[in-house]
Amino acid sequence: METAYINSPIGVLELKGSAQGLASVYFTDDKNVAISKICPEYLNEAIVQLREYFEGKRHQFNLKLAPEGTDFQKRVWKQLQEIPFGKTASYQQMANKLGDPKVIRAAASANGKNPISIIIPCHRVIGSDGSLTGYAGGLYRKKWLLEHENPWPQQSLF
Repeated sequence: METAYINSPIGVLELKGSAQGLASVYFTDDKNVAISKICPEYLNEAIVQLREYFEGKRHQFNLKLAPEGTDFQKRVWKQLQEIPFGKTASYQQMANKLGDPKVIRAAASANGKNPISIIIPCHRVIGSDGSLTGYAGGLYRKKWLLEHENPWPQQSLF
């Protein structure tokens, strides 16, 4: 497993991957992390696509992913990838799409264990009332990502 650290507008990202694909993208708040000057070959395309995303030039990722998790978690993470850029879904909508409205807590838990931030867009899942709920990278980052993807939120007419 190879590792690289890159800067982003909302903090340092730690990427891990191998020939099997990208295994993780996590935010790190460790101030002692050195940004990678040379990046492992397996991570180059992920770094390029993340930079394009942050520059506003990319709305979809096309990468080989290799997250580790249970079958249920992988189903949830696959579902997350179907939420379009600039859109959101609620945890209840996620559970319904998984085929059982009662799995809302399990779906929320799997969402929180997503190892590939941004690329598997767990930040696009919000509360049924539209509130920003939990995000492993911090709610301020979730807010930033959602605003980055949809800079013109719907305004009330009255």
